[in-house]
Amino acid sequence: MSLFGTTSGFGTGGTSMFGSTTTDNHNPMKDIEVTSSPDDSIGCLSFSPPTLPGNFLIAGSWANDVRCWEVQDNGQTIPKAQQMHTGPVLDVCWSDDGSKVFTASCDKTAKMWDLNSNQAIQIAQHDAPVKTIHWIKAPNYSCVMTGSWDKTLKFWDTRSSNPMMVLQLPERCYCADVIYPMAVVATAERGLIVYQLENQPSEFRRIESPLKHQHRCVAIFKDKQNKPTGFALGSIEGRVAIHYINPPNPAKDNFTFKCHRSNGTNTSAPQDIYAVNGIAFHPVHGTLATVGSDGRFSFWDKDARTKLKTSEQLDQPISACCFNHNGNIFAYASSYDWSKGHEFYNPQKKNYIFLRNAAEELKPRNKK
Repeated sequence: MSLFGTTSGFGTGGTSMFGSTTTDNHNPMKDIEVTSSPDDSIGCLSFSPPTLPGNFLIAGSWANDVRCWEVQDNGQTIPKAQQMHTGPVLDVCWSDDGSKVFTASCDKTAKMWDLNSNQAIQIAQHDAPVKTIHWIKAPNYSCVMTGSWDKTLKFWDTRSSNPMMVLQLPERCYCADVIYPMAVVATAERGLIVYQLENQPSEFRRIESPLKHQHRCVAIFKDKQNKPTGFALGSIEGRVAIHYINPPNPAKDNFTFKCHRSNGTNTSAPQDIYAVNGIAFHPVHGTLATVGSDGRFSFWDKDARTKLKTSEQLDQPISACCFNHNGNIFAYASSYDWSKGHEFYNPQKKNYIFLRNAAEELKPRNKK
């Protein structure tokens, strides 16, 4: 039976030997645990593109490593390979043909990992940690885009040690996303820039941030014609903004919503507010997932402006998430994100990556 191709039989991976899970809430959703997960906090996850048969998952961690697993249809995960940087790995992405993985690190470099030969070579250099990395496949060029805390956005053709182009950012790059022909970059001090990538990358528009607090994650979404039309931006203050690039009615179409908060919604008690650590759009339904420092994931329908589901609370933050290419698998990483400072860090605590069948739970509800 195929686990990710169906809706039944999924998520029975969390039962303990004695059947008692009362004390252990590291996997309250009973999702499948990826074997041999990293030894330090997991900062990024990415599934292989549809051009590759099967599903391969990449994770980058603060243990300076990048790991690759094959995820089989029955839910089994097989560790395939790993590569090292000399600093924490902050972002990963795939080439469109699935033959290469690109990795961005605090060691101020980005690398290209050829999965067939299992060789990794440096392809980019910054003056500070590299926070984001994306592959751009245009009709007339392809390149890797890196965003850094050195306040630059650089574009590399992977064969030269010099960038094809360098664009200055107003501040340090905190998060970015690319769906050709659009890129969006969010920076420190709530900077927000949209780029167009046709012919060559250029700044399209600077946007006043719809959020009042530090930018944490961003994801582009597409319209019914499969063209990028806007983005979701998450902040450290438990809030996500849905922003269209050219909406018919900006005041009505753009909105923000609260998430990853607990207690005190309608009482006098103070509300606990957590960072939104990741946003991912479902590739089929266009609904979205958010993950937060509160240790929960939530699924949302931005068009109906409704919440579809919220998970039980894990015993540590959820630091990253992604969908596989057909939207059947939702992967999320459970590890400390340092949102409460060093005194809450417990080196004894394991890091986990969980896989959940996402085929049904992210379908929009029927319109009444």
